[in-house]
Amino acid sequence: MLSIPLLSPTPPLLATANEAEYGPIVLTSVLLSLVVIYLTSKLGGELSKRLDLPPVLGELVGGVVVGVSAFHLLMFPENGALASDSVLMTILQAIANLDPEALTSIFNSQSEVISVLAELGVIILLFEIGLESDLRELGKVGYQATIVACVGVVVPFVAGTAGLMWLFDVSAIPAIFAGAALTATSIGITSKVLSELGRLKSREGQIIVGAAVIDDVLGIIVLAVVASLAKTGEVDVLNVVYLIISASVFLIGSILLGKFFNKTFVAIADKLQTRGKLVIPAITFAFFMAFLANAIHLEAILGAFAAGLVLDETDKRRELDQQVVPIADILVPIFFVTVGAKADLSVLNPAIPSNREGLIIATFLIVVAIFGKVVTGWSIFGKTPINRFAIGVGMIPRGEVGLVFAGIGSASGVLSKPLEAAIIIMVILTTFLAPPFLRLAFKDPIEPVESSN
Repeated sequence: MLSIPLLSPTPPLLATANEAEYGPIVLTSVLLSLVVIYLTSKLGGELSKRLDLPPVLGELVGGVVVGVSAFHLLMFPENGALASDSVLMTILQAIANLDPEALTSIFNSQSEVISVLAELGVIILLFEIGLESDLRELGKVGYQATIVACVGVVVPFVAGTAGLMWLFDVSAIPAIFAGAALTATSIGITSKVLSELGRLKSREGQIIVGAAVIDDVLGIIVLAVVASLAKTGEVDVLNVVYLIISASVFLIGSILLGKFFNKTFVAIADKLQTRGKLVIPAITFAFFMAFLANAIHLEAILGAFAAGLVLDETDKRRELDQQVVPIADILVPIFFVTVGAKADLSVLNPAIPSNREGLIIATFLIVVAIFGKVVTGWSIFGKTPINRFAIGVGMIPRGEVGLVFAGIGSASGVLSKPLEAAIIIMVILTTFLAPPFLRLAFKDPIEPVESSN
């Protein structure tokens, strides 16, 4: 997952640093973008539901339709888009008679606001998933989740790196970078589908969520290693050790602290008398935990998930869960539509000569990406009946996590254009294949599943 740069100074959200007079127009563009996002998420989700597919898949596909790959309604400068490429910006230019410089400034500010709202959406999503998870059940599958996560990192990394070097003569550092991109798992997408299917509290669901969280921590460490390689050709061992220790201390410390914090939280909530006396302290705690995680160079979503796990142990968990749902309904769709909108499907066009080599490499990466995660289900040993295929499929989607690797590799100059395109194709297809495959995997009538209610 992408981290919000909480510690870096940012310009005001509703105005650029030097052009505060554009504030009202930025607000107008943000509101118009949100109208597009909510209409897209609802239409896509409803259509997907009627086709007996997870609604989140409809939101992702809807994002593709309104994004860079189709209608150009929701565009982002980090994709290389210009203000003139955005249909919404063109409409605003006509209404407000803006010059190109002002339009670019407004476009950048509007995109920043939407991106921050999307990040808040995934933070709330992981907080909600933490609330819906059972810490005791997660503890029971902890060793299994750890095995799944480790296998899901090692197998695709080794297979991807070795395959690129031996089959495609890719040099070591670019191959390692691409192999690292294969290790990612998008916990946001998988956990949302599990929740929609009512399987989040099943044994398989708990293993997938636990493994995805551990995978995220391992992904941060892998990213630190490959980023060091890209910059200096050497690994910063101290930084890697720091990340391992800080991640372990943060997650374990948060859970242990929760045993003491729960009573304090309930006591505070009982004394408050105004609206939001339960949900506001809870959201504040989630944001604070996200801030702490981000401050020590971990992912903000890990902090939010830990906060959800902590508050899941309180007596007010059910009431809190109900109050968080409307907030999630407002913010989470922004995240999924935005992910879809940033997916540039033009890299799939074989008519463009520069894409052809990328498509060949992408085919290899996709096979490794799917196989490398599906085999994780068979890394679980024991006599208890379990849906191993569902566990493997649940680890497949790379989502925006894989795009982070591609973005850093591109910015560092390590990745060639074909290899960068191949990684993007792999990320797009694994993200969109996982939801229907997960639905298919959980149609197995043999495996017993607990109700989520």
